[in-house]
Amino acid sequence: MKTIKYIILIAIISVSCSKSGSSSEEAPEQNSAPSKVESLIYPTNNLLCSTNVLDFEWNTATDPDGDSVSYILEISKTNNFTNSTQTFEVDNTVKSITLDKETAYYWHVKAVDSKNLSSEYSSTFQFYTEGIAETNHIPFSPQLLAPERNTTITGNTTKLEWLCTDVDNDQLLYDVYLDTNNPPMLKIGENINVQHLEIALNPMNTYYWKIIAKDSNGGQSIGQIWSFDSN
Repeated sequence: MKTIKYIILIAIISVSCSKSGSSSEEAPEQNSAPSKVESLIYPTNNLLCSTNVLDFEWNTATDPDGDSVSYILEISKTNNFTNSTQTFEVDNTVKSITLDKETAYYWHVKAVDSKNLSSEYSSTFQFYTEGIAETNHIPFSPQLLAPERNTTITGNTTKLEWLCTDVDNDQLLYDVYLDTNNPPMLKIGENINVQHLEIALNPMNTYYWKIIAKDSNGGQSIGQIWSFDSN
């Protein structure tokens, strides 16, 4: 009988120790991504550079876990960073780069920690590299304001809105193309001097649109194609 009681006591102690051990186990450590780069310092937005050798600079990002932070710098000739894009991994917040002359560029930065978690990209700045005896620069590529990409519009009208600038401060005019085919071929507005256009819609369609920006010296830039739905 004593032997049976002894075995039962040992079993109870073993179960108790096991439960105590499992409760003391710590949850896996959670790691967080670094903060977004909030400020681009140089080149500034809409800058007309006097050289094509530039020292890119931005503000420091922080990591909530204290991990070391590096950066991904992207520089592109298109404002959606799909073509002609250069990518650099940078350990600090300054990078010197030689670029093509007489070219419009777009740049942004994101932070990456030592555990390979990354922030969102910063805002995008645009600038122009100066050329030799350059007298005119084409406008920057138009930027989408509204309708937001791939949104659905309720109603039979909407307003197309965009933003476009020119480093020479030339007066800009816009041709607007809108179509249910991609790419859009139907010109619905020509030589518009404002950056918006009210349009009529038919229900249950996908619309594609783009802007061609033209300056007063014959320069022009063709924007990317945007789309939205109607219901």
